[in-house]
Amino acid sequence: MAKEGARRHNYQGQRGYHPLLAVAAGTGDVLMARLRQARANTAQGPANFLRETVSRVRHAGATGQLTLRADSGFYNHAVVSACRRKRVRFSITVRQSPSLRNLIEAIPEGDWTPIPYWMESGADVAETAYISFEAQPDAVPVRLIVRRVKPTPGSQLALFHTYSYHGFITDRAGDTLELEADHRRHAEIENAIRDLKYGVGLNHLPSGRFPANAAWLAVQVMAHNLARWTVRIALGQQALTTKTLRQSFFSLASRITRKARRMTLHLPQGWPGRIR
Repeated sequence: MAKEGARRHNYQGQRGYHPLLAVAAGTGDVLMARLRQARANTAQGPANFLRETVSRVRHAGATGQLTLRADSGFYNHAVVSACRRKRVRFSITVRQSPSLRNLIEAIPEGDWTPIPYWMESGADVAETAYISFEAQPDAVPVRLIVRRVKPTPGSQLALFHTYSYHGFITDRAGDTLELEADHRRHAEIENAIRDLKYGVGLNHLPSGRFPANAAWLAVQVMAHNLARWTVRIALGQQALTTKTLRQSFFSLASRITRKARRMTLHLPQGWPGRIR
């Protein structure tokens, strides 16, 4: 099927779009979603998306400090500037240019602190001063926090490199180890993406028209959020996936009987979601 607005091919050799998602940490609720025409690369559009997300969250009643945790697709000057204007703290994975790699490798050995919750002698963390996007007139120093990891059997590293490095910039105060651990938790968005794809219906876009597919995305997000709220409010749980919820509750075979002006719903005795 030819898809209007789709890029020619993605990395899997398939035609596709490039959606942006904002997910609330800890709950998996999708705060905002946008289906972009996939000819746009990951460096385009995140700043506007961030501004609209913050406005939506504030309009919904959020009054506390907001923090953006994001991968390198949000690593650009416009996003950092938008965070500052909106008074949003940020923690953004950096893209490792040769100059940044040289800066990281120049960190003195004594500045590296072992990560206690990692495998023994497997990873360390360090911090160094850094001015991101220093060519911009409003560039200011940020904290560059880096985790280095020794290669494990079977892993691939570039020739002559002893460690793999994973860095991010942040303007947050706090302990380096704690901030590094918190930044890695931004990967929890993958749970929401997986649930959107396999719990509802975002594993495919059904139309050849971009507006129809954008509407499809909106419907899937609503279904996902309703499922998250059902799990938390009705069942008092947190980690139940939409697929499990559907199989255990929504798609459950049952029988309704009426007797003496009373209606009774009969469920299988061994049904998976039975409350014990």
